[in-house]
Amino acid sequence: MSKKASQFQFKAMSLIYRGKGIFKPLNTGFIDKRVSCIREYIANIFIYAKNGSTIMIDAGYSYPRLKEKMGWLGFDPSQINHILITHQDTDHVGAIETDSEGLFKNAKIYISDIENRYLTGETKRRVMCGLYPLPKVNTDNEKEIVHDGQILDIDGIKVECILCPGHTLGHMVYLIDDRYLFTGDTLWFGADGGYSFINVLAVNNKLAKQSLKRLKNILIEKKVNPVIITGHTGFTTNFEMAFKHIDKVCNSFKRKQTPVDPEAPYDGYREEDDTQNCAKEGFLKEKSWIV
Repeated sequence: MSKKASQFQFKAMSLIYRGKGIFKPLNTGFIDKRVSCIREYIANIFIYAKNGSTIMIDAGYSYPRLKEKMGWLGFDPSQINHILITHQDTDHVGAIETDSEGLFKNAKIYISDIENRYLTGETKRRVMCGLYPLPKVNTDNEKEIVHDGQILDIDGIKVECILCPGHTLGHMVYLIDDRYLFTGDTLWFGADGGYSFINVLAVNNKLAKQSLKRLKNILIEKKVNPVIITGHTGFTTNFEMAFKHIDKVCNSFKRKQTPVDPEAPYDGYREEDDTQNCAKEGFLKEKSWIV
């Protein structure tokens, strides 16, 4: 169902979220010498490269321009042997579903033990306050089940798995080499700092806020200050601002809400500004706080 689900999101969610300042994805390009970003509509997937090895973080939509945009940055899908999955929503796993183009059919995917229950059908993913069930995700990729607190060594790259339930029951955040935190759909950046991700898309908003508080404390205890990278609203090196409003949730019911990002496009699903030339013009800019 990934192709149909991707097409549905492109049409329906584009209409629902226009003018709300909810989504400001990064354009395709380089965050720094190790982290690259691919834009797919309002979502970002990331590639981490070190010592000749590459890891992809999330697999995005069933997106027709994925191979093309990877090529802008000098990557080929055949290079990707490992994909860290934060959670199993269409905009994060579409390219590994059975009806996709099969660009990453030989890649091993890493997914939390709890999130895997969505893939097996043991648990049903629902959004819009539990009223709307999402189609079951099907994939033939080799899977490695990971657990909260587990530390992986993938071709010499350190990956720490941190469970952050709320958006989904088994959402996993990945801390790579103690320098980069890939947060998926746990954090949303507005004009004045980070919030818990969009309310109507969460399984449990209270749990989501608790998870962010725990995540913040884990990072403080580790004494690390990583680049904090989100799935839909860019990245920052400002730890305090990233976790400033984690006791609150991004409320998508409101138009022109207080934490709205005035730099966000009217329709985040339009990609005219994501071009090959821009992708090669230098490093992407981190989230610039308005207030």
